[in-house]
Amino acid sequence: MRRTTVLLSLVLFYSTALPQNGEKGQLIKNGWNIGALPAVTYDTDLGFQYGALANLYYYGDGSRYPEYNHSFYLEVSRYTKGSGVYRFSYDSDRLIPKLRITADLSYLTDLTYDFYGFNGYDAVYRKSWTEKEDPSYKSRMFYKYDRKLFRWKIDFQGKLSEDKLWWITGLNFLSFKTGPVNIDRLNKGKDEEDLLPHTGGLYNKYIQWGLISEEESDGGFVPEFKAGLLIDTRDNRPNPMKGIWSEAVVAVSPDILSAESSFSKINFTHRQYFTIIPEYLSFALRLAWQSAIGGNAPFYYQSQIITSMLKGSTSEGLGGSKTLRGILRNRVTGDGIFFGNGELRWKVTRFRFHNNNFYMGLNTFTDFGKVTKRIPVLTDGFDELDPGTNSRDYFDPGAEKLHVSYGAGLRIVMNENFVVAFDYGMASDSRDGATGFYMGLNYLF
Repeated sequence: MRRTTVLLSLVLFYSTALPQNGEKGQLIKNGWNIGALPAVTYDTDLGFQYGALANLYYYGDGSRYPEYNHSFYLEVSRYTKGSGVYRFSYDSDRLIPKLRITADLSYLTDLTYDFYGFNGYDAVYRKSWTEKEDPSYKSRMFYKYDRKLFRWKIDFQGKLSEDKLWWITGLNFLSFKTGPVNIDRLNKGKDEEDLLPHTGGLYNKYIQWGLISEEESDGGFVPEFKAGLLIDTRDNRPNPMKGIWSEAVVAVSPDILSAESSFSKINFTHRQYFTIIPEYLSFALRLAWQSAIGGNAPFYYQSQIITSMLKGSTSEGLGGSKTLRGILRNRVTGDGIFFGNGELRWKVTRFRFHNNNFYMGLNTFTDFGKVTKRIPVLTDGFDELDPGTNSRDYFDPGAEKLHVSYGAGLRIVMNENFVVAFDYGMASDSRDGATGFYMGLNYLF
């Protein structure tokens, strides 16, 4: 898949109130402030992408700056052949006193959602099958399927003590619709030499082999309830220089509410921030473990990472922009996973522009993760299910080990909260792919 950036991102801004001078030369923002990011890209298979995203902040009288009273986020972006992001989110600790509320309403369509099988390296990835020039070529879509996701999510946090201990509870309603890649749709308007073959992909084979049940193969409904505890001593939410942000959350999806498959999972995530040079250089660390503790999660849910607050349109992995940068999206999928990220964050320079505070930051990172609890996969009997198939082309039992990537990024930050992010990551093992470039909003954690 080839992607070309046609128009670089552009930060727009507008403020309705005059700023005041604060400590350390910063302008104290009050009233309303908006940041927007348009982008146009082209993808050989998906077509042209067009759209925009915007984040609207309300700082009130500015007495809490850089903390905001309300945040409204809107994103509308789509490809001409059907993939798209339609998202609205809201975050505030002032709507209801002593209670933080975050809400999200999204419809995410992905015509080529990544699927590499279960249990990390236990599932063999053959890059040559996706390269047209290679004699063993099957299709660029071999490790893809079509996924549509409707999500309504609302989370609540309330203080248990003045020592930054919070309770967490929330509802998350997910509706998945899955199916094979629509090859005819992707081939529309292409020259004959660029047409994708009508070759079934790995998703189709997993259904044929019974590793994905017929009942789950077309998606389903997941009503999710979660509860837990959180400790938050960060000095700044978007990019802390010190403090911790740790949580323990249990999520349950009961069949009493029409869930296709009932299950429960637990997630522990610890994030800690260390000041190296005050105001300029810090080190950020995230360690997370998530595992099934009951029932059977459907295959289409296994990529979801439980979190108390979304930092982007998705919280998925392992692999990709939100977990292991540079590693193929969803490359590491299991019933239990462990992952971590270490980032060195440097605020290179600060400046003012049009009555707004800006800083430019650079970061270097190392990401790592692995499956800690495998999804059961039986590799015997494939000759009867799929004559002529060599199981070693698809499975390497016991091969799973730590997946590692590393890279660097750039951040352009307006008024401490609106963060335009660019990351470039490289996988350390060719079984995880090669590189990845990501453009979006916010620090990873």
